[in-house]
Amino acid sequence: MARENNTTNQSPKAPDYLAWNVTQKGDKSFWSKVGAAWLHKDRKGYTLQLETFPINGRIVLRLPLEDAPLDESEGRA
Repeated sequence: MARENNTTNQSPKAPDYLAWNVTQKGDKSFWSKVGAAWLHKDRKGYTLQLETFPINGRIVLRLPLEDAPLDESEGRA
Protein backbone atom coordinates (compact mmCIF):
# COMPACT_ATOMS: atom_id res chain seq x y z
CA MET A 1 0.00 0.00 0.00
CA ALA A 2 1.37 3.41 -0.94
CA ARG A 3 2.17 5.93 1.75
CA GLU A 4 -0.08 8.99 1.73
CA ASN A 5 1.48 12.41 1.43
CA ASN A 6 0.04 14.54 4.23
CA THR A 7 2.06 17.68 3.54
CA THR A 8 0.23 20.85 2.57
CA ASN A 9 1.85 22.77 -0.29
CA GLN A 10 5.19 23.12 1.42
CA SER A 11 7.98 24.53 -0.69
CA PRO A 12 10.92 22.17 -1.19
CA LYS A 13 13.51 22.36 1.55
CA ALA A 14 16.93 23.59 0.48
CA PRO A 15 19.61 20.90 0.77
CA ASP A 16 21.74 20.76 3.90
CA TYR A 17 24.80 19.81 1.82
CA LEU A 18 25.78 19.86 -1.84
CA ALA A 19 27.53 16.81 -3.27
CA TRP A 20 30.58 17.45 -5.44
CA ASN A 21 32.69 15.05 -7.52
CA VAL A 22 36.35 15.99 -7.09
CA THR A 23 38.96 14.73 -9.55
CA GLN A 24 42.71 15.41 -9.65
CA LYS A 25 44.59 16.35 -12.81
CA GLY A 26 48.19 16.95 -11.87
CA ASP A 27 48.31 19.75 -9.28
CA LYS A 28 44.71 20.86 -9.86
CA SER A 29 41.41 19.67 -8.41
CA PHE A 30 38.25 19.90 -10.50
CA TRP A 31 34.88 20.15 -8.73
CA SER A 32 31.58 19.26 -10.43
CA LYS A 33 28.25 19.37 -8.60
CA VAL A 34 26.60 15.94 -8.73
CA GLY A 35 23.81 16.12 -6.15
CA ALA A 36 22.64 17.16 -2.69
CA ALA A 37 21.92 15.78 0.79
CA TRP A 38 19.10 16.43 3.28
CA LEU A 39 19.08 15.68 7.02
CA HIS A 40 16.43 13.17 8.12
CA LYS A 41 13.69 14.41 10.44
CA ASP A 42 15.01 12.17 13.24
CA ARG A 43 18.47 13.75 12.70
CA LYS A 44 20.11 10.29 12.52
CA GLY A 45 21.04 10.24 8.85
CA TYR A 46 20.93 11.92 5.45
CA THR A 47 19.23 11.29 2.14
CA LEU A 48 21.75 11.63 -0.69
CA GLN A 49 20.28 12.37 -4.12
CA LEU A 50 22.74 12.14 -7.00
CA GLU A 51 21.95 13.56 -10.43
CA THR A 52 24.85 11.62 -11.87
CA PHE A 53 27.04 8.84 -10.52
CA PRO A 54 30.78 9.53 -10.89
CA ILE A 55 33.02 6.60 -11.79
CA ASN A 56 36.25 8.26 -10.68
CA GLY A 57 37.42 10.76 -8.10
CA ARG A 58 35.65 11.20 -4.80
CA ILE A 59 32.33 12.65 -3.60
CA VAL A 60 32.61 15.55 -1.15
CA LEU A 61 29.66 16.95 0.82
CA ARG A 62 29.92 20.69 1.51
CA LEU A 63 27.60 23.26 3.03
CA PRO A 64 25.98 25.36 0.28
CA LEU A 65 27.31 28.87 -0.12
CA GLU A 66 24.70 31.51 0.70
CA ASP A 67 25.28 33.50 -2.51
CA ALA A 68 25.83 30.62 -4.96
CA PRO A 69 23.03 29.50 -7.31
CA LEU A 70 21.89 25.90 -6.69
CA ASP A 71 22.41 24.79 -10.30
CA GLU A 72 26.04 25.90 -10.47
CA SER A 73 28.48 23.35 -11.88
CA GLU A 74 31.97 24.52 -12.64
CA GLY A 75 35.60 23.55 -12.23
CA ARG A 76 37.59 24.94 -9.33
CA ALA A 77 41.31 24.99 -8.79
